[in-house]
Amino acid sequence: MWADHAIFWQVYPLGFTGAEPSGSAAREPLVHRLDQLENWLDYAIELGCSGLLLGPVFAAETHGYDTVDHFRIDPRLGDDQTFDRLVTAARSRGLRIVLDGVFNHVGRSFDAPPEWFRRSVDGSIEVFEGHEHLVALDHSNPAVVQYVVDVMCHWLDRGVDGWRLDAAYHVAPEFWRDVLAQVRPRYPDAWFFGELIHGDYAGYVATSGLDSVTQYELWKAIWSSLNDRNFFELAHALKRHDALVDTFVPQTFVGNHDVTRLASKLSDERHFGHALAILFAVAGVPSIYSGDEQAFRGIKEDRAGGDDAIRPAFPAKPSDLADDGWPTYRLHQRLIGVRRRNPWLVRARTTVEHLTNESVALCSIDGDQRLLLLLNLADEPRHFPVDLTDLAVIAHPDGASDQDPAVVPGNSWVLLG
Repeated sequence: MWADHAIFWQVYPLGFTGAEPSGSAAREPLVHRLDQLENWLDYAIELGCSGLLLGPVFAAETHGYDTVDHFRIDPRLGDDQTFDRLVTAARSRGLRIVLDGVFNHVGRSFDAPPEWFRRSVDGSIEVFEGHEHLVALDHSNPAVVQYVVDVMCHWLDRGVDGWRLDAAYHVAPEFWRDVLAQVRPRYPDAWFFGELIHGDYAGYVATSGLDSVTQYELWKAIWSSLNDRNFFELAHALKRHDALVDTFVPQTFVGNHDVTRLASKLSDERHFGHALAILFAVAGVPSIYSGDEQAFRGIKEDRAGGDDAIRPAFPAKPSDLADDGWPTYRLHQRLIGVRRRNPWLVRARTTVEHLTNESVALCSIDGDQRLLLLLNLADEPRHFPVDLTDLAVIAHPDGASDQDPAVVPGNSWVLLG
């Protein structure tokens, strides 16, 4: 499966291209903003990525997660021809494209029969998590099943490679099973993963037939263990992560369009590299949220417009980025390079070889392949009592000592393979 080798660069197109916040205000004239992304495709490839994970691109009322027409490109971004140009440009570079499918709910102005919507006991249309402008679809309705099948196939026909299924945690897994029963035979190479933030990940995948789900538990454990200087939390999460890999490969990340950016989430900026090293040293299909590779900052707030800070407009081309972000970009390149040279890591099992609150040794193994990550959060150097036989340093922060790889400087890390 091509997704076994995928490393995604995630882009939220409406924010990235500086589109107006209201879809209705932009329907005339048409603006081909998706063309701006072509300037960034080589940047993504040089970063080490092999795919684009695109946020909503369909006609919507505001932020894209309030879709009004899944068959139409949002006019703030362009039209079918604009989208086709992006697909062609991406394919010519070997980049896969996965689209964001918002099928749990739609915008209020979505044109559909009343029986397409889920009803509360009092007969009112249900809404998504208290958002009155986001109305929930009735997934028990065969017409809704067929609509989602038709949407997926329409865009797979136009050259996309898969779907991210937004808010899957609100959708019964049997719905995706019924949808994929019709889609997979036509597109056996397509990849489907759902947004799950809690619950029985493995059970949901088994029932739904999805290829993967988002690994929010690991995301939380990474930044939380670093902030609290408590690697016991990470060790616990990795044990559970390993169990998931027995049945499917989770989609992993340290940042996305829905959460405070990693550079703002961490209480000590020296631990940014620790988080990245963990991401790329353990099993999963990893993604990098655009801007995180430049150490962008941004805090998500629970209010109207609270996502704006984490979904900013980007400059016209990479050369217009600020100088101070490029060291973080190069750090990503080094760690993604390790990942690409060790593709077996996608299904590796990770064991904890040494553990204290402020230090941990993680050993990822697949057959006779082995990679060892040593992480130190203490202010002073730490000696790790681990077996380094046949291992050499393959990545470390600039300035880290490689004289004795078992001794890791304060607030540093070393990756050996």
